[in-house]
Amino acid sequence: MPEPQRMTTRLKTLFQRPELFVLAGGINPIGAKMAEAVGYDSFYMSGGNTSAHQLGWPDSGTSMRDMVDNARKIVLTVQIPVFADADTGYGDAISTHYTVREYIQAGIAGAHIEDQTFPPKSGPRRRCISIPEMVGKLRAAMDAKQALDSDFVIMARCDLGGVPGASFAEIIERCQAYKAEAQVDVVCPNGLRTWEEIQEAIRLIPGPVVPLIPAHLSPYPSLQAQQDAGAAAAWFPALTTMAGLQANWDFLSDFQQRGTLALDALRAQAAQSPWGVASNGRILDESRLRSMEEMYLPD
Repeated sequence: MPEPQRMTTRLKTLFQRPELFVLAGGINPIGAKMAEAVGYDSFYMSGGNTSAHQLGWPDSGTSMRDMVDNARKIVLTVQIPVFADADTGYGDAISTHYTVREYIQAGIAGAHIEDQTFPPKSGPRRRCISIPEMVGKLRAAMDAKQALDSDFVIMARCDLGGVPGASFAEIIERCQAYKAEAQVDVVCPNGLRTWEEIQEAIRLIPGPVVPLIPAHLSPYPSLQAQQDAGAAAAWFPALTTMAGLQANWDFLSDFQQRGTLALDALRAQAAQSPWGVASNGRILDESRLRSMEEMYLPD
């Protein structure tokens, strides 16, 4: 039998194919397993979600070790490639080289590295490093992957759009430099303000290009619109957590007011789902464990 395709190769192929694919984002193994069960081609492990769900802290609270340890659990759960947030590389170019090696050895298929200062700041305090410094980081990342797995996907994420006073032209200049000077696999312009800017960025930046579209855009660009614009992937960092977060908040609030009547209502609502009732056993394929017990355990 032929050897199964490596996860890095599968992810690289997804980014390079003409058809759009969805990066279904989240935090944990069961979220990744749900994405796989429903039929998504890949899973994205979000740094912001990891910080919130693992540490109870807003975005920027995670370390490289937090991310690698969490990703390793996800990778062991699914048979789809896992793409992960690598923040700023967690330091300078040398730290970035080491981070990429750690990610590859954990079984992650690809990662994005952003051009913010380390540690990254939020809101109006956000700043970005110079283009030459970021190119050095990206070259270090590319050299690290070439030494271990050349198909590991390196995405350069430009976060200049979140810096006060940054212009569209400056964002494009950075994205073009990251591709031309570091030969990264994928480029992500982040922080663009309108769908028109995003479409123009995709046109101007050598591909593959994956824009991180602001959640506040309304109407939100459809998958077909993103495909037509030339995006390589539709990236939703919280796709496996956002609905559950709201649903949990609503249910807990309802239970606080109505007690077990809220539980009865939840069960009745789940029974009417056209996709069936979700449970740990169903999503994680509990029957597989039963088969293993029959195979390996004595009577």
